[in-house]
Amino acid sequence: MNQLTECVAAIFVSVMLATPATAESRPLAPTPPMGWNSWNHFASKVDDASVRAQADALVATGMRDAGYIYVNIDDSWEGKRDENGFIHSNDKFPDMKALADYIHSKGLKLGIYSSPGPKTCENYEGSYGHEDQDAQTYATWGVDLLKYDLCSFQDIMAQAGSQEKANRLMIEAYSRMRNALRRTGRPIVYSVCQYGYASVWRWGDKIGADLWRTTGDIEDKYSRMAEIGFSQAGLSKYAVPGRWNDPDMLEVGNGGMTAEEYRTHMSLWAILAAPLIAGNDLTRMTPETVALLTNREVIAVDQDSAGVQGDRVGVEGQFEIWAKPLADGSKAVALFNRQDSWMKTAIMELHFDDLGCKGAVSVRDLWLHKDLGTFQDVYKVEVPAHGVVLLRISHR
Repeated sequence: MNQLTECVAAIFVSVMLATPATAESRPLAPTPPMGWNSWNHFASKVDDASVRAQADALVATGMRDAGYIYVNIDDSWEGKRDENGFIHSNDKFPDMKALADYIHSKGLKLGIYSSPGPKTCENYEGSYGHEDQDAQTYATWGVDLLKYDLCSFQDIMAQAGSQEKANRLMIEAYSRMRNALRRTGRPIVYSVCQYGYASVWRWGDKIGADLWRTTGDIEDKYSRMAEIGFSQAGLSKYAVPGRWNDPDMLEVGNGGMTAEEYRTHMSLWAILAAPLIAGNDLTRMTPETVALLTNREVIAVDQDSAGVQGDRVGVEGQFEIWAKPLADGSKAVALFNRQDSWMKTAIMELHFDDLGCKGAVSVRDLWLHKDLGTFQDVYKVEVPAHGVVLLRISHR
């Protein structure tokens, strides 16, 4: 056992011993959270009116009924602290409690954002030294989820003198807010956002996080989405029901990718049992975008009750096959063609014995909503470049 492993193991022990008696006996997020976040489209221009409009759109488009229930306000809502140290929202959000009540009246939940550092990424007030006060404020407002972004805490880590000490400080900071949230008595989903540093998937569950970011920020372009999504190979063993790897939010509908590329995006996130957090302007969606985001069969793969994260089961050059076991004994299987888009299409083969399937199997295409029939040994299909075919495989 090396020094870093010993250090982290010691932290795990101290953190678990310090867990308050009010810790949840059941997971707050038994399936990956679904909802919307303001950052990808609105960034720091988000305000009360735009959040209300997005909540309305979640209902009107059918997204709420498809499972998207969290309305998450990202960075730039923060105002100043009062003389007692309590945080207040800024002029863009004149009454956060009223906003929470409005969101709850729609059958939705409110998410908010902060940092363990003194400042957020956009240089607003962070929670450093005010963890209990901020947690209590969130509970009073009616917040249901906190995204906690490392941001300026990296400056504190840089003064630690060694990577081991820096990692310890980071883990302790995230544990402090976890404990503060639990002391409020309100169930608040805890989303740790620290870009995968120190292999967060190895310790995120130990500090009581409900989900943790495994990557840096996503961008609305195929190359970055693919880099992030396909890099999740090998992490499936760290996700269990109530504790999720998070490869960042969805970019579907923001305009930087083709429909085929967005279909790849949704399929890969579903196979990964990733949180499905839309990041587009829901009030201006095309019917095609709505269909991509609300495909019930694809969402069912992501939200499967077994809570198993899928993983890569085969790769040959630019062709990858990923599979995810499902609660009913079937498997979701995605065939990805990662060739450059000018290559157009390619024939891919799925050999059922690679999935542990013997004998004849039934195949259904989840994007086409179509039963394709019964096959023996192998299934061959044409897959567009940058595209995917997403199947459900079950024994006859």
